[in-house]
Amino acid sequence: MSKRSLDDINEKIKKGEANIFTAQELKEAIKNEEDIKFDDVDVVTTGTCGIMSGTAAIFHIGVTEPGVFQKAKSVYLNGVPAFPGPCPNELLGSIDVIAYGTEHSVRDHEYGGGFLFKDILSGKDIDVEVESIDGQKFETSVNIEDIPRAQIIGVRMAFRNYTAFVNPKNDIVNSIFNGIPMEGGLDQLSFSGCGDLNPLQNDVSGNIIKEGTKILFNGGPGVILGSGTRSSDAKPNLMLTADMLQMSSEYIGGFKTGAGPEIYDSVAIPIPILNEEIFNDVKILNSDIPLVVADIHGRHLPLTETSYDKVWEGYDERPTFNSSKFNKEDNAEVQKSCPTNAINDNGTIDLDKCFGCGLCVYLTKNDTYTMNLGSVDVEIENKNHNIPITCRQSDIQRGKKISSKLKQLIIDKEFDL
Repeated sequence: MSKRSLDDINEKIKKGEANIFTAQELKEAIKNEEDIKFDDVDVVTTGTCGIMSGTAAIFHIGVTEPGVFQKAKSVYLNGVPAFPGPCPNELLGSIDVIAYGTEHSVRDHEYGGGFLFKDILSGKDIDVEVESIDGQKFETSVNIEDIPRAQIIGVRMAFRNYTAFVNPKNDIVNSIFNGIPMEGGLDQLSFSGCGDLNPLQNDVSGNIIKEGTKILFNGGPGVILGSGTRSSDAKPNLMLTADMLQMSSEYIGGFKTGAGPEIYDSVAIPIPILNEEIFNDVKILNSDIPLVVADIHGRHLPLTETSYDKVWEGYDERPTFNSSKFNKEDNAEVQKSCPTNAINDNGTIDLDKCFGCGLCVYLTKNDTYTMNLGSVDVEIENKNHNIPITCRQSDIQRGKKISSKLKQLIIDKEFDL
């Protein structure tokens, strides 16, 4: 079996001779029937972006001068509850807090931790409200320049792809697994997972991705701490961490769902091709990857199965705005429902915020927004159904972008394997 060492690959990178592919580039070459051999590939950069609920941030924030209050009892950041500690910072005038990406603002039920983290990284001012243990209340405002330390930890991240959801009943279900409450009748399908770009999907044998592996986490350098919570052999995921202050706002943000705001993250992981087994693992294609279709009443209720080529290949990554068909009144629901608040008052799409979820296309009137999202043919309870895809909770475009960023960092010798 052909082999090479990590030192061999690093030496080729140092000399500018390494053959580095993004997962997208490799898969396209394979589908084009190019004769790609082990000797042709040294590194493959993989990437994914999607809702990752297990995201939390740890901040150190100054509030007052030292000696003003003993320690904090409660903290709100833009109305989002944050949890003081574990360090009490007694009489220091500053606080350590942990904020969850899934926590909802007490001011605005459509704003949560994911939107907060994006606002911080975008340089926006953040309102800080603190109540001390003796009932004193303090308010201040900070931005990223005022935060000396911030770390994100993801306890359940980058699942090896995920699940699609439908509603086979006649009710309406509020769930985090759809951008809006999902109506019954099997006429909507929501799904997650970046298919054959996904890091763990490209290392099914577990040769490379493990504790200590260096990664890109929301655009900044990070590391794998180990397996994530609820990880299993059948459905592995990762625990990750990185310095938040080195991240980029384009790779992280809030995503409104039928059950309130969630958070999305982006992860890229390099796979050095050390042997033939690793090479064979990275050759997997969307058509080889099953996508379970479950009942949205519970992810433990599988109904049928499709594959990732049926939900990603041949379809659009972003919607198109047709200005001639725009009507502000008719568009109000679409704008309000956009999971990432990407639709402007004049109907145009802020492509920096857009997630490509497709919900605007499902809700639009008169084809104000168009996008080929596709549909899936499945059999449920011995009946054939063609179900339109109406909401994506993973963003293939950001997944491709962060894997391309990682490739360039390796080429530029700014990321060590």
